[in-house]
Amino acid sequence: MNGENERPFADLPAALVEEMLIRTEPLSQRMQADFERLRAERHQHRQALEESGILRREGELPAVSVPTTCGVDGAYALERLVATDLVAAAAVAVEGLTPPSETRFWPEPRHRVYVDAEAHEEETGTLARAVMMGMELELASQAPHDVVFLDGSLTTPLIYFNQALNRAIQAPDLRLTAHLRDHTLDYLKAYHTVLQARRTDRAWVAVPKYSVRREIGERFKWEMDDRAMLTNLLEPGEFTDPQRLEPPRQPWHINLNLLSEEIRGQAEKLRDEIIHLLKEVRVVYYRPWAWLPALRLEMSRTVAENRARLATVIQALRFQCSAPGMLEPYPLYLADRMVKHLGRAVPALRQVTSQRLAVTYGGDIGDVFLNLHGYRTEGGR
Repeated sequence: MNGENERPFADLPAALVEEMLIRTEPLSQRMQADFERLRAERHQHRQALEESGILRREGELPAVSVPTTCGVDGAYALERLVATDLVAAAAVAVEGLTPPSETRFWPEPRHRVYVDAEAHEEETGTLARAVMMGMELELASQAPHDVVFLDGSLTTPLIYFNQALNRAIQAPDLRLTAHLRDHTLDYLKAYHTVLQARRTDRAWVAVPKYSVRREIGERFKWEMDDRAMLTNLLEPGEFTDPQRLEPPRQPWHINLNLLSEEIRGQAEKLRDEIIHLLKEVRVVYYRPWAWLPALRLEMSRTVAENRARLATVIQALRFQCSAPGMLEPYPLYLADRMVKHLGRAVPALRQVTSQRLAVTYGGDIGDVFLNLHGYRTEGGR
């Protein structure tokens, strides 16, 4: 553990810390009341779940061999300097625990990276996030594994792409805008591949850590979201019958006006198919072990409604979630750990760039360090 984790209150005023600690008492009392009510109603909720026919068990699925897996995650970081913005986006793919009989090799590189300097614009972070997501989808679509795990929801790329392409029109001179113009079609093709899941030897599964959707809860009038409730209702080895993804409050859309006319028609066709495929996404909740909360799984209908392919996904999760210290599949855990460090790496990139500029710059060396002074770092995953 680093110093910040060991001393979480080190830089806070003592009176502020004391008041925060005092307020934890009523907080714990309210949470206890909620947990006690949930425990008292558990039998009733579980009985309703069983009677509905939604509850399934691993033993109902056909036996399959342990599949190969990988996890894909990404991050972006934006360091705002005095004279410019330093932008970095990266995506990594990490292979899961390898079954004993596996001999295939996935050649390097298993990552994508974008690094550049931009003029000051408010839209830069939104564009960098879309580039990050596009690189994740490219890695996922090319992975030669039986099951590919993606961090986040299957609907997230569409939201990020639409936001970025709308903002890019307002910032036509950014290098990120040019990058999106050149690569959006490739990103949409990768997205389409993941959602379509046509190959029977491939399954792409999104595993969002956080979700407030209630595909099942709406039916039973649960007060909590589905993942919270099913964590308390499912026994180890149980999962729910595939459910339709909760529809959005507003229709899905991707603005493609940024693209050139020669590729816009192809992109529009892909967009329409992607929106149709999103409507066919199925949701499954699965609890592999007693130490794990229920996992929300989003996948194509062609995977979820095929018993053999669904069995492969369930087997992959059971095998990759076998370590009690990790609350998500092993390859996603490692990928997440890697990309978290991108924000810390960007200041180091700035320092290396400054040193190289200082060697070759013909003017006052002080100008270099003054203009490349960093005062705020933003980022996300």
